[in-house]
Amino acid sequence: MNDREFDVVVYGATGFTGQLVAEYLLGQYGSDDNLRWAIAGRSEEKLRRTRRELGPAAERLPIIVADSSDTDALGELASRTKVVLTTVGPYALYGSNLVAACVDNATDYCDLAGETQWIRKMIDTHHERAQETGARIVHCCGFDSIPMDIGVYFLQQEAKARHGAYCESIALYVKATKGSMSGGTMASMSNIIQEAKRDRSIARILADPYALNPPGERQGPDGGDQQDVRFDEDVKSWTAPFVMAGINTRIVRRSNALAGYPYGRGFRYREATLTGPGTGGRIKGAMLAATLGALVLGISAKPTRALLQKFILPEPGEGPSREQQQSGFFSLMQVGKLPDGTIMRTRIAGDRDPGYGSTSKMLSESAVCLARDKRTTDGGVWTPASAMGAPLLERLRSNAGLTFEVVS
Repeated sequence: MNDREFDVVVYGATGFTGQLVAEYLLGQYGSDDNLRWAIAGRSEEKLRRTRRELGPAAERLPIIVADSSDTDALGELASRTKVVLTTVGPYALYGSNLVAACVDNATDYCDLAGETQWIRKMIDTHHERAQETGARIVHCCGFDSIPMDIGVYFLQQEAKARHGAYCESIALYVKATKGSMSGGTMASMSNIIQEAKRDRSIARILADPYALNPPGERQGPDGGDQQDVRFDEDVKSWTAPFVMAGINTRIVRRSNALAGYPYGRGFRYREATLTGPGTGGRIKGAMLAATLGALVLGISAKPTRALLQKFILPEPGEGPSREQQQSGFFSLMQVGKLPDGTIMRTRIAGDRDPGYGSTSKMLSESAVCLARDKRTTDGGVWTPASAMGAPLLERLRSNAGLTFEVVS
């Protein structure tokens, strides 16, 4: 693909997250031959406005017009670049044609999808064809699921280097986050719930802990994700459900499977939110679990969904102020257990709000990693860890403000 016109095309550049990606790429890599990139979307007028808002440094930034329903335009777009980075969701509604275009044109692809049912559809539809063309399709390159997927990769590499063995189980705990819920995430969540109500086969996929594993390998020791409040002896704290566990855990399991099960077929992985010890921690956990449950129920029913969307939930394309992004952060902890009983703990942190500031940097560096770094996999539908592993880990640490460190 050395003859491609661009290294990266940012599709959806006029949206809130797309603009953040464009700002990051411009600040980190410029707009000259250092990184050959372009912005794309369905409205030339909005793209020109976005380019103006980026400032004088972006005045020659190329623009590509392509609607998500125009397969010819998407094919032309994909044929001109090494990598397509897309922020246009919900992906189940607007992403399928672009994935197909990238597969057909042997173009690498990354997105922010957290929609298990749609990712499963992309795996079933395109994995074999992508193996033939050489296109690397990598979903979940934002807060879901890079910190978790690359975090497991990091911990396992450290375990192997320090103790000569991989962890047989890993638990991830959300210690603290500061940032607003993404409007795009809420729109995707709403669409997932509506699809599951219409089609029970989708509900079964969402409930399957191994739904994203390769065909014939969709079984293992893990059960469903935590839905209740429970005391965790490993961390001496009450824990509550983590809203993103439904996609993150399945991505981590797919990474293990695609790598040939280096962690073993009995590897176990789970996620939860820390709420603290004692009665206060238990009450906080119960309130968090109840809030999540109420949110799902509210989105499920049409009247309450309309009220939530009107008065509470952010709209797709809306986002926090720059000050809110810069003051945001996230802090995660992993606890890994080795076969001999050794316990390892790691810290994962981001220096911006998880839904926008950090996510836009993670997605951007994923695209640049696919475009520039040494290729370690053939074509197919991959995960961040299985497609990019060590090179992406280095980029996240060096450029994207993420921390991965062993604490004990």
